[in-house]
Amino acid sequence: MALQLHNTATRRKEIFEPIDAKDVRMYVCGPTVYDFAHIGNARPVIVFDVLFRLLRHIHGAARVRYVRNITDIDDKINAAAKANGESIRELTTRTAEAFHDDVAALGCLRPTIEPRATDHIPQIIAMIEALMASEHAYRAEGHVLFAVASDPDYGEFSGRSRDEMIAGARVEVAPYKRDPADFVLWKPSPPDLPGWDSPWGRGRPGWHIECSAMSEAHLGESFDIHGGGLDLIFPHHENEIAQSTCAHDGRPFARYWVHNGFVTVDGEKMAKSLGNFRAIREVLAEVPGEVARYAMLMSHYHDPLDWNEDRLGQAKHALDRYYLALRGVSDIGAAPTGPSPEFLAALEDDLNTPLAFAALHDLLSDLNKADTPADKARLKGELLASGAVLGILQQAPEAWLKGQEEEAVEIEALIAQRLSARAARDFAEADRIRTELAIRGILLEDKPGGKTEWRRAV
Repeated sequence: MALQLHNTATRRKEIFEPIDAKDVRMYVCGPTVYDFAHIGNARPVIVFDVLFRLLRHIHGAARVRYVRNITDIDDKINAAAKANGESIRELTTRTAEAFHDDVAALGCLRPTIEPRATDHIPQIIAMIEALMASEHAYRAEGHVLFAVASDPDYGEFSGRSRDEMIAGARVEVAPYKRDPADFVLWKPSPPDLPGWDSPWGRGRPGWHIECSAMSEAHLGESFDIHGGGLDLIFPHHENEIAQSTCAHDGRPFARYWVHNGFVTVDGEKMAKSLGNFRAIREVLAEVPGEVARYAMLMSHYHDPLDWNEDRLGQAKHALDRYYLALRGVSDIGAAPTGPSPEFLAALEDDLNTPLAFAALHDLLSDLNKADTPADKARLKGELLASGAVLGILQQAPEAWLKGQEEEAVEIEALIAQRLSARAARDFAEADRIRTELAIRGILLEDKPGGKTEWRRAV
């Protein structure tokens, strides 16, 4: 079966045909590094990591280029650095390193190339100059703006009316704009903010032009796949398309546009004001990264995903079953097979991970029922190869299961210390231990007769 992807540009599922099968190219919008990444940010990282792995399996690892940028110049970064009392360089370095640590713990491969916006100022300036030369951009009061009226196709990608576009862009009301929908390509920088010399004075780029310039620098004017979250369709990706096509005389930009759905928390939109804002590292303090990754992939990438304790619990239970089965055949070598045909067919159908998990479950059942060493070796090989495409089941079973067992012993020891503290009427210490365990996602329930039972919150 050929790989099919839902293309946002055409609003239908299409067979993926790369421009050059020997050089498959994908660009995904990466983080703006001003704060710790949250679980909503984790979803596109995991989704496109699976697509990256699948493309490498189909075409060969050396024939796939995956570019995921880092936005390290942005007004949010400037504001956060000022609020924290640190330099912009300190903030972006610290948060970029934290992002790398977090997504590595989620089992994500590093992209082939990870460009930073601040390293591409010459390319950004060159693209803006091309837009001005073709009269798609204009200068006004130290700014350079894209003239949306100059692009007759503007708005087709997102399918929005003009009023919706203006409202959805949350545009800055500025008297120097020719059109309220025009967006900034370059803005002036005061002395206390980062800036670069340009034909329009010292300034810094707008957000949208950064991705257009970085994708061209590393993938060319036209490439295969552009990915990101649904929230980026407008205005970010609409503006990228406008800039890139207009800067290159209408030549195509990305051929396939892939967008993942939103993440909610217990049915509500994730927001700091609601108290349900979860940083990736907060989740990793409660569950192993592989559990969080599995939980993310339980829903189809295009659907909304509700992040809750039940989802994590189901993911943990499922992984325990797989690793128990793999431990049972640890004395048998895995046959050098690839992923199962049913598993691959599921992923090639627009990354249908729920169906892929069903195929994995069938492999697990067959492995548990297998009688001969040859069958066990074949099924073990297919299970591990399939898991590798999803980025799971790559740990040693003993290490995974030992970690769970060692944690249980530690929890029991802390409960015993708490019971001793209560017997000595040291209630402050007893409360401290309960709180420590609660932070780790371990809930205690005191029973009659002085016995205490524990359970995981997830």
